[in-house]
Amino acid sequence: MEDLASVSAKVRGTIRDIPDFPKPGIMFKDITPILQDARLMREITGYFANLYGDWKIDAVVGMESRGFIFGTPLAMALGCAFVPARKPGKLPYERVSESYALEYGHATLDMHADALSKGSRVLIVDDLLATGGTAAATARLVQKLGADVVGFAFVVELDFLGGRANLGGLPVDSIVHY
Repeated sequence: MEDLASVSAKVRGTIRDIPDFPKPGIMFKDITPILQDARLMREITGYFANLYGDWKIDAVVGMESRGFIFGTPLAMALGCAFVPARKPGKLPYERVSESYALEYGHATLDMHADALSKGSRVLIVDDLLATGGTAAATARLVQKLGADVVGFAFVVELDFLGGRANLGGLPVDSIVHY
């Protein structure tokens, strides 16, 4: 079983800080070095699989695009479905949409209308929790389809942005906190 302290230390030591990206004053947390480390990716997946293994998860929902990277192997490890939440215009079948506010504008996510069954137990996964807007919009999409969000899993959480407070009091697990 992957230990949180061990996985957290490895993730923290692998993330690369990029100053002034995408604009001056921002310290960007670059996760791409994690993706280059197959062993660490297995440890991250194993940590979350152990954590959620008894939760009877029916589907993992990951947001475009980095939620796909962490959500798909987790769904495989849990033996459940993976459902993508995509940017508009990317899904070919009937879909439901949810728009949400960003710092400078608005964004929208889509899911196929038949992606989840009513009453399905859903875990939402992404690489980073910042303000919580994208995760909260994804939760609303899940609920539109009649499914139940049982929790959220993130590799990184930016605590100073307070995103956890926007997730309806549901369980939130993050490996690294800044």
